[in-house]
Amino acid sequence: MKKAVSSQRADVVIGGAGFAGLALAIALRQALGESFTVVVADPALAQVPSKDPRATAIAAAARRLFEAIGVWETVAPGAQPILDMVVTDSKLDDAVRPTFLTFGGEVEAGEPFAHMIENRHLIDALVAKAQELGIDLRATAVDSFEAAPHSIVVTCANGETLQARLLVGADGARSKVREQAGIVTHGWNYDQSAIVTTVAHEREHNGRAEEHFLPAGPFAILPLTGNRVSIVWTESNRDAERMIALPDEEFHTELEKRFGLHLGDLKVAGPRKAFPLGLFTARDFIAERLALVGDAAHVIHPIAGQGLNMGLRDVAALAEAIADAARLGLDIGATDVLERYQRWRRFDTMTMGVATDGLNKLFSNHSDVLRLARDVGLGVVERIPALKKVFIREAAGFTGDVPKLMRGEGV
Repeated sequence: MKKAVSSQRADVVIGGAGFAGLALAIALRQALGESFTVVVADPALAQVPSKDPRATAIAAAARRLFEAIGVWETVAPGAQPILDMVVTDSKLDDAVRPTFLTFGGEVEAGEPFAHMIENRHLIDALVAKAQELGIDLRATAVDSFEAAPHSIVVTCANGETLQARLLVGADGARSKVREQAGIVTHGWNYDQSAIVTTVAHEREHNGRAEEHFLPAGPFAILPLTGNRVSIVWTESNRDAERMIALPDEEFHTELEKRFGLHLGDLKVAGPRKAFPLGLFTARDFIAERLALVGDAAHVIHPIAGQGLNMGLRDVAALAEAIADAARLGLDIGATDVLERYQRWRRFDTMTMGVATDGLNKLFSNHSDVLRLARDVGLGVVERIPALKKVFIREAAGFTGDVPKLMRGEGV
């Protein structure tokens, strides 16, 4: 039986303590001061330090956000800049994988377009910064909520209740906050899963990222610090399940077929896991006194490495909308404030979803005709520096209506 306690007050309650939830909490507290109360609720907060084995590509605009909230300097020593990137298109058994497209790694002089960082280091740094700022971190989940004209009453799984002006759902692709708000999603599952693991290798990678487009889907090699890389390996759901279950020696053989031997001997240096892939967008990003950010609002294919960075763009836009309203003395949970956030993010999200879906359909197939067409297209892009620059700026997160935090400015 849940223990009943008296309701406490907060300005914002955030359900979810991943990158998006913690970054939003920190940005709001820094922008609006100690009198602005923020609560972050997530059972994962009981597991400190984080044990997340994955790694993530942080685009330049997202890195600027982490700089602006005072987190990047803590994790920078463990972040690996992506100094260049090569794209190949081949069949699995092809003896040669010709390079069709290369990208220099700088979006501005001295600024790499992305860094690779291990999730656990960044999560731990965000938690530490939130604690330093006095943000209320609670190792419990948002259980239910009820909106009223001037507040929203949030009940946590441990029985605590909070009366807030705004609830933010940052609780991932299977968001309970979104579900309880009655917000449906539109999209579909791909018959694909991403196998993720860390691989140690003999030779230096020199900061090079590689994307091998194979018929089953992209095979991405993403550099980490030291002689290590993170692998994001797309297969059909059935084949991914089979690969994960293989004995170590057989898994190594399949890995080597796709990875190649250009970095010398390989060794799997982390757990291997498979994550089902899909494209889903929430019908609405807001409801009465509620906003969704990150994977709770949208999930896209990892083919362009933009999922996390899209979520952080949500954070930057929502933080700016809330801070502007608060400074004007407006109700931060009012519909017009939340509508500003939704208008800001919806078109960008839909555009990226369509783009990644199209890329996946174009590259994840066995058609020789499509392969020839896309290889010609990649070759054209390779020969037009101005077009390559546009793609780099898009990947770095600097196109469209960029929120202040993504420009490295405070809100």
